Amino acid sequence: MMDFENDKNCGWTIPLLNRLNIKKLSKNLLCDYLIVGSGFTGLSAARKLAQIEKNKKIIIVDAQSAGNGASSRNSGYLVDTTLNDGFTSNEDTEDYKKKVAIYKRGIDAVRKFIKEYQVDCDWNECGKYFASSKFQDQKRIFSFSKLLSSLNFENKIVNEKELQNELGTKFYKIGLYTKGGILLNPGKLVRSMVDILPENVELFENSKLISWKKHNRKIICYFEKNIIETNKIIFCTNGYLSKQGIKSSYNFPLVLTASMTRALTNEEFNSIGRPKEWGVLPVRPMGATIRMTKDKRILIRNTAEIIKKTNNNNKFLKDRKKFHEIGIYKRFPSLQKNIIESTWSGIVCRSGNSSQIFEKIDDNIFAAGCYNGSGIGVGTLFGEQIALMSSNQDSEEIKIIQERKKPNWLPPQPFLNIGIYSKLFYERIRASSEI
Repeated sequence: MMDFENDKNCGWTIPLLNRLNIKKLSKNLLCDYLIVGSGFTGLSAARKLAQIEKNKKIIIVDAQSAGNGASSRNSGYLVDTTLNDGFTSNEDTEDYKKKVAIYKRGIDAVRKFIKEYQVDCDWNECGKYFASSKFQDQKRIFSFSKLLSSLNFENKIVNEKELQNELGTKFYKIGLYTKGGILLNPGKLVRSMVDILPENVELFENSKLISWKKHNRKIICYFEKNIIETNKIIFCTNGYLSKQGIKSSYNFPLVLTASMTRALTNEEFNSIGRPKEWGVLPVRPMGATIRMTKDKRILIRNTAEIIKKTNNNNKFLKDRKKFHEIGIYKRFPSLQKNIIESTWSGIVCRSGNSSQIFEKIDDNIFAAGCYNGSGIGVGTLFGEQIALMSSNQDSEEIKIIQERKKPNWLPPQPFLNIGIYSKLFYERIRASSEI
């Protein structure tokens, strides 16, 4: 995987105030715990460690600015159930039970955080929709509804007319509403985690980890000009895990691109029926994820690609913006065609069987990541629990996490990229009507 620097166009973070007193690593340091990555996982790990290891020195480092990676660049779904969370199906009910048990505890972890710190992140327990513009997808929707009902998840099949009334668009023909999902502003949530870091946690940003090695019982970490020597290290870099040599045969990164419109005018909002805030996930893999936000903006994400050097330059983003404009116009032809205000890309981490990484790799080396698109809740949960594991503690959550299927082995390059490209191409063709 090549280096990937996030653009500065994310619609969730642009409205936020600039942070002050950002520190870059400028001298050699010693610490008890070094956490690599400052997204939901790394920040949650640091927060938990600071609570249970009050006399230990804890450092977080990030190659870019804290919280500005996938944690603030996603679509803002805190999911309880998923239909398309990777390249495999969920035919195995027992496996799916374990998956949703993790999702539930992820939601609980985020809910506890926002309650404890009184966080305003536009939290909305409005549920979510899975929807399709093709009637032939009703078989898959009915099958998924049956699975959810068997696990006591409240859901209902939604017809074309109901979807139009709820969403303000005639695009969708069949759908499934699930009650448990939560919509939020991921930029606000992750910023709050940065802002409340405890005093015994030191954060260094724009400080890229170049290499690391184990020497005796220490971990030596090399940066551009300095070194950090640590007793224990926790890798929380999600899409960058493989680049750092962590479980590199079990996970891979993809680039996703999204756009967000300006706030709709009252006239535009009236033209689509003044819908409440909603979120739609695709029935077909590679279909569009789309949201109506609290402040009447429309978000759309309908691309997933192998990482290239050009994935975040202006030409790439302009090309994807055109693709997003088509998707919005398909759903809302009454709206103007030039209402997109921001377009951005970000990295998601996948495994071959949609399972996550949560491991003690060595006596003092730990890793958590690979969330397959469900990183808000699962990332927060895994961060807290990997902190407990690294300090030799146990919990009911760790036991539940350990019961999941482990990520399966992936072939080496270039065969992996060939396989990923082929699968993406196939799914893109199948979902061509759903962009």
